[in-house]
Amino acid sequence: MLSPIIIAAILWAIILAGASGLLTDIGPWYRELKKPAWQPPDWLFGPIWMIILGLAAWGAILSWDQTSGQSEQAILIAIYGANFLFHLLWSPLFFKYQRPDWALIEVVFLWLSVTAMLAMTWSLAPLAGLIVLPYFLWVTFAALLNAKIVQLNAPFG
Repeated sequence: MLSPIIIAAILWAIILAGASGLLTDIGPWYRELKKPAWQPPDWLFGPIWMIILGLAAWGAILSWDQTSGQSEQAILIAIYGANFLFHLLWSPLFFKYQRPDWALIEVVFLWLSVTAMLAMTWSLAPLAGLIVLPYFLWVTFAALLNAKIVQLNAPFG
């Protein structure tokens, strides 16, 4: 039988990947945006997010096993919970409301939540931190991409 933390981590990754995909509408508005030449192809984002979120879930499991009690467990849950919220907010801001400028503000909070996740997992289990590192690097890249799209296309709204 799977432990509750393994189930929670798997659900965290599946819900985030699924919901983010559903909230991402690559329609005419998005296709008409000016984008930098260094942007990866659109089809690559989904698989990358699935891998990265799966790794982050694995990092949570490895970290959980190294917590020293309920206090550290609560902090780990709070960090992953905050990340869940900030991760979910970005796609509707960018795609549904067509506000990359708002998404750029929000991505700062997403980046901070991933930074906290990286710091916490690394302190509990360095291997877990290494597993979360791609999430940190990808969100950093995504934030730079978001900023460039805002620069190329502003103003919005």
